[in-house]
Amino acid sequence: VQLVESGGGWVQPGGSLRLSCAASGFTFRSSVMSWYRQAPGKERELVADISSAGGIRNYADSVKGRFTISRDNAKNTVYLQMNNLKPEDTAVYYCKAQARFWGQGTQVTVSS
Repeated sequence: VQLVESGGGWVQPGGSLRLSCAASGFTFRSSVMSWYRQAPGKERELVADISSAGGIRNYADSVKGRFTISRDNAKNTVYLQMNNLKPEDTAVYYCKAQARFWGQGTQVTVSS
């Protein structure tokens, strides 16, 4: 199993980023996919998850209305569109598959 995140970086408050997670080694189209994040000194937290067909999406209260999770089962990729970013969104963002496989993470930094 391999999960490779990309798309992180530095952005000013109010800006946007789109994270991608390319998956391989398992049946992606049958798998629930999730995005988590971990800020310095804090526990890892669930940001959003999406059902296998994409019809059910859940979000942490802190990102509702700003972040959108989506997936492309033909490309074995899950995305996280992040808009109106805030400094408190600064964290390492991780992709998770089937509630057990983790990617290596991608850093998102929001600051002026």
